[in-house]
Formats: sequence, C-alpha cells, structure tokens
Amino acid sequence: MVDYQHEDEILGKAYDGRLMKRLLRYAFPYKWRLMMGIFLSLILTGIFIAGPLLIATAIDRGISRSDTLFVIMVMLMYLDSLILQMAINYINSYLLISLGQRIMLDLRMEVFTHLQKMSLNFFDHNPVGRLVTRVTSDIVALSDLLSMVIVAVINDIFLICGLTIAMLWINPRLALIPISSIPLALIVLFIFKPRLRNSYRLIRQRLARLNACIQESVAGIRVTQVFNQEERMMNKFKAFNQEHYDANYKAIIYFSVFMPLIAALSGISIGFLFYYGVGEVIRGVIKLGILIAFLDYARHFFSPIQDLTDKYSIFQGAMASAERIFRILDTEEEIKDSVAPKHLTICKGEITFDNVWFSYNNEVDVLKGISFTIKPGESVALVGMSGGGKTTIISLLSRFYDVKKGRILIDGVDIRDIPQSELRRQLGVVLQDVFLFSGNILENIRLNEQSISLDRVKDIAQYVNADKFIEKLPDDYLTKVEERGTTLSSGQRQLLSFARAMVFDPKILILDEATSAVDVETEYYIQEATSKLIKSMTSIIIAHRLSTIQNVNRILVMHKGEIREIGNHQELIAQKGIYYKLYQMQYL
Repeated sequence: MVDYQHEDEILGKAYDGRLMKRLLRYAFPYKWRLMMGIFLSLILTGIFIAGPLLIATAIDRGISRSDTLFVIMVMLMYLDSLILQMAINYINSYLLISLGQRIMLDLRMEVFTHLQKMSLNFFDHNPVGRLVTRVTSDIVALSDLLSMVIVAVINDIFLICGLTIAMLWINPRLALIPISSIPLALIVLFIFKPRLRNSYRLIRQRLARLNACIQESVAGIRVTQVFNQEERMMNKFKAFNQEHYDANYKAIIYFSVFMPLIAALSGISIGFLFYYGVGEVIRGVIKLGILIAFLDYARHFFSPIQDLTDKYSIFQGAMASAERIFRILDTEEEIKDSVAPKHLTICKGEITFDNVWFSYNNEVDVLKGISFTIKPGESVALVGMSGGGKTTIISLLSRFYDVKKGRILIDGVDIRDIPQSELRRQLGVVLQDVFLFSGNILENIRLNEQSISLDRVKDIAQYVNADKFIEKLPDDYLTKVEERGTTLSSGQRQLLSFARAMVFDPKILILDEATSAVDVETEYYIQEATSKLIKSMTSIIIAHRLSTIQNVNRILVMHKGEIREIGNHQELIAQKGIYYKLYQMQYL
C-alpha cells in the first residue's frame, strides 16, 4: 500500500527569491533571447508612455487652438505607435514564451534523467503518483510561470517604472497620489503572501496524494475487484479528492479577498487624483490634456499592479512546485560510481560475497555476515523460507543497494569500483514479475538496442524456446505488446524475459523465481532453457520449487539472513536439516 502519510513537509520559511534565481539559471543558455526580450519590453514601455502624451498634446495644442491639421497629424502618430506596439508585443511575447517552453523542456529532461539515476531505496520511499506529479503537474506549473508570468512581470515592471518616471517628470505633485498607494499595496501583499504560499503548497501536496491513490487503485484493480473492494477504494479516493477541493477552496477564499483590496486601492487613488486634478485645472495650474494624460497613466499604473497580483496565484503555485522539483534534484544518488573506476576487460563470472551485512532501514539486519564464492561457470541455487534474504543477495549483486559492511567481488574486483552500467551489462536477470513495455515483441527483447539484429533476436528466442509461441502470433516479432504485456500469458512473458536477458550476452545469469507462475508446458520449456544456460555461464537461481534446482552444482540454504547449509541436493537431504524439512513439506 502507498504510504500517503509520508509526504513532503510544508516548509515554514519562504525563499521565493532563491527559487526564482535558481529557475533563471536555466535561461542562461538562451541569454541572448532573454536579453532581446527585455530590450523589446523597454521599447514597448517607451511607446506606451508616449501615447497619453500625444493625446495631451492634441488636446492642449490642437483642439484648444482649433488646429485640425495638427490634431490629425498627432492622431496618425498615435495610430502608428499602436501598430508598432502591436508588432513589437507579438515578437516579444513569442521570444519570451518560447524561452519558457525551452526552459521547461530542459528542466523536465533533467528531472526525468535524475530519476533514472536514483537507487531503488529512493523509489521505496516515494510513491509513483507523487513522482508523476513532479514530472507532469509541477512542471506544467513552472511552465505557466515562465511562459506567462515572465512576460507579464517583465512588461509590468518596466511599465510601472516608466509610468512613475513619466508622472514625476510631468507633475510631481499629481504623481505622489498614485505612487503613495504603493506602500499600502505592499502591506496587503505581505499580509496575504504567507497564506497564499502555504495554500498553494497544500494544493500540490494534496494533488500528489490524489495521484498516488489513482496509481495504486489502477495498478491493483484486479485485487480490488476480486475482493469486492470498489466501495472502499471509492471512499478513499473521495476523501483525498475532498481534501484537494478544500485546499483549492481555501486558496480561492484568500485570493477573492486579496484581489478586491488591490482594486479598491486603485479606485481610491484614481478618485483622489481626479478630484485634486480637476481643481488644479480649474485654478489654471495644469492644462486639461495633462490631467487626461495623468488619469490614463494612473489607470495604467494600477493595471500592471493588478496584473502582477493576478499572476501571483500562478507564481505561488509555481514556487510550491519549484520547491518540490528542486528537492528531488537535490536528492543525491545513493549509489554512485567510483571516482577511480576499475574495468572488467574480460569478465569470467566469479562471484564472491565477503562477510556481507545489510539492512534496508539501518535497524534490522537482513543479511548477517554472508560469505560464499561462486566459481566461473558454476551454478548455485538459493533456497529458504520467505524473508531469508535471497532476493536481497540479488539486489546487492546488481548494486541496487550498497552493502552495510563487507564487500562483493566479481573476478576479484569490488563491485563498488566497477561502473554500474558495466557491472549490469554482465548480468542477465530474469525476475518473477516480468515487466514488458508498450511496443512490440522485438523491441521488448532487445530494448530498442538497434545494434542487436533481428537474426540474433530470433536465434536467442529459439535457444530459450520463446520462438514456439512468438511465431504463432499474428505478426510474430512485430506483434504489438500492450502496456505491461497484458495480452500475453505469464508463461509467455517469462520466456520473453529469458530472451531479453540472453540477447545482451551476459556472463552471469540470475533467475529469481522464474517458474513460480507458469503452466506445466511453459515450465518444461523454461527448464530446458535453464539447463542450457547454466552450463554456459555463472548462474544464481532463487527457487521455491526444489525440483527445479536438483541439478545445480551447489545449494545455499538461507535462514533469517544467514547461510545455514551448503551442498548439493543429495548431500543436503542426507543432512536432514532445513533443506530436508523444506523438501518434506513439498513432496511428502
């Protein structure tokens, strides 16, 4: 079951500036595009400020003097400025929005690549639904930030600064009225900032929990239906869905109070400006055109402020997403390649476990002082009760986890010194639960490795007896495979996994309960394939069916993380120990 309670904590300290600075680092490869966008935004501000001045000039110098020609000339200039503004705005929006999309392309690729490098321990503690939320919904939130908000922020900041300078230059006294409302707007902003921030963090947290529930319910739909658990899953989803709704509702409440307050400040400021300005016009201190220009400036002065506050919701959601994404990127790989790697030029396949201790949670030891050596070409089986540590040995050999104490050697080289890709290239692993990707049979065997020819795939499939069912399929090796291989039987999927393991020519074969869920005929084919394979390479076999391992060279009997017995089938039966009791349980 997914641990819904183990979630990212809500941090108390806000550090928007640091997050934004880190996000903007992704814009560095496109700095010229960004600089061009900023330059065009500056030009747009100048053109926009010129508009009201042209209208004021037409009123004060043209209309007041009944100079129709002058008014027409000024209006044509104003029309030209609008056309130029529209053209530059189009180019600028294209540059900055495409910049945001390019940054998101890079960031999504970086997150996905980072996840591919993480150890299994990371995925043990992070539900799939949560990780999917990071790569999809959280990235989309950042895309909205960098594709929409960045354009608005750059334009709005330039516009506020430009309008402020223009108003102070034309009439400082009138300018003080709209400018004086800025501190009040900032006070409102800082009052609501932490509340909005925490509410959007909560929304992302609830969305991740909701996605995790969906992923778990879909993955376990067969169990849900066979045990009539549909209503229970519906109730669980309903609870999580309601939590997500409540989190959104709370954010809406905050925002519905926040926005009207900003709008009220704007209206009050413009009202004072109009009242004071009309008096100045009547007294002859300023001209009517200047007042009209000032009212236009004031109206547009609050427009970018309102726009920024409107984008604040997107900004807050994006900051919450950025926190979570960067938390993943800042999680270091637990399993790292050595800084001074040693390479296996020719792998013979000798395996040595030297006093290996291991625990998953740093509390209970799963393996306790395990020591054994498997010679090149030797076949060894691991048997024992569930929880004895058999699969852990395979995970450690594959270096999905690192040992707590001791060491594991291949051909005398500590596997921690061997690059992970090189180590795993020597391992052919056949797991009990076979995972098939959507695609076709050929792609699932060679895993899109184009250097592996179709002829080699066919030879390997014939060698492991997978060709017998593949050639009966409608399009044989090009037959479509649905997600997780649901259109194939468990035995067919298992045979495909044998072919997949062998097509890369490994030196060590690992079979983990390879025949636990197959029919008699398929088990025969698998046993025949196994007999061929274990004669040609070093083999480790985990099996509960003792009949499948009677011909291996040695059997290691595991019990509570220790090796209790070692020998072949006959020797262990003669000892009448743990192996003998297991044999009796199965056959007597």
